[in-house]
Amino acid sequence: MTKQVELVVDAHATLGEGPCWDLETQQLYWVDIEEKKLNLFTPSTGENKTYPVGELVGAVVTREKGGVVLAMQNGLHFFDVETGEFTFLHDPESHIENNRFNDGKCDPAGRFWIGTMDINDTEGKGSLYCLDVNQELTKKLDNVSISNGLAWSPDQKTLYYIDTPTQHIFKFDYDVESGEISNRKAIIDFTNIEGSSPDGMTIDAEGMLWVAHWGGSRVSRWNPHTATLLEEIAVPSLNVTACTFGGENLDELYITTARIGTEEDVLATFPHAGGLYKVKPGVKGMAPFTYKG
Repeated sequence: MTKQVELVVDAHATLGEGPCWDLETQQLYWVDIEEKKLNLFTPSTGENKTYPVGELVGAVVTREKGGVVLAMQNGLHFFDVETGEFTFLHDPESHIENNRFNDGKCDPAGRFWIGTMDINDTEGKGSLYCLDVNQELTKKLDNVSISNGLAWSPDQKTLYYIDTPTQHIFKFDYDVESGEISNRKAIIDFTNIEGSSPDGMTIDAEGMLWVAHWGGSRVSRWNPHTATLLEEIAVPSLNVTACTFGGENLDELYITTARIGTEEDVLATFPHAGGLYKVKPGVKGMAPFTYKG
């Protein structure tokens, strides 16, 4: 854990999550779920602009036609950051009390994959959905507890997925043309990693996975083919939530963190918990995908 992370926004986010790099504008979107805020960080100026969105917001992805897609407690919406206008898309779980959308990401074909969870962490109440480019929504998995990290292999043949309470990273065979997934298999076991659970995830250009450790004060790099831990980078926050590659050369890893779930004595150790961080990990990331619908 020798690489030093840099605090780029001392946000004190209650539950910072969902970093999404905008390749076109060279900016980073991210959310504070509990504070119901969308953030837009501009590295060239250091400015972090905040957009109150009025409800719990789990994830944000860029949209090819402009603006972003937001996954919130009451469904999926297009959001125009210039005008503040929302366009409602779907709310597939309006009949399930206390469920909300959580982590999500776009796949190589421009579909938006997004999971749900119960706000009280009740086991098995969530699902994983896919918003296709024609704006149709399909359920891909059910009996999910806390739907989290998503990543696609560089050859576009594998989907990696985290349902946090399982303490595992799973892989699926993935068909980029149809969006179908099959042959679920547990590949990396976090059960014996004391005090931490796998949260958000991204992948680098070498096909290695980067995982945020909730409760573990770090991000880790794994070989998904051998389940080998390759590297760990310390982050000065107990609850590390997600990470993504950004920067002009996609060689910077942006990391979100949370203050929620951290005792006061631990906050004294990590006064900048809830901050947005970045580090140069020594490898480049994959170019981010955007929603094409």
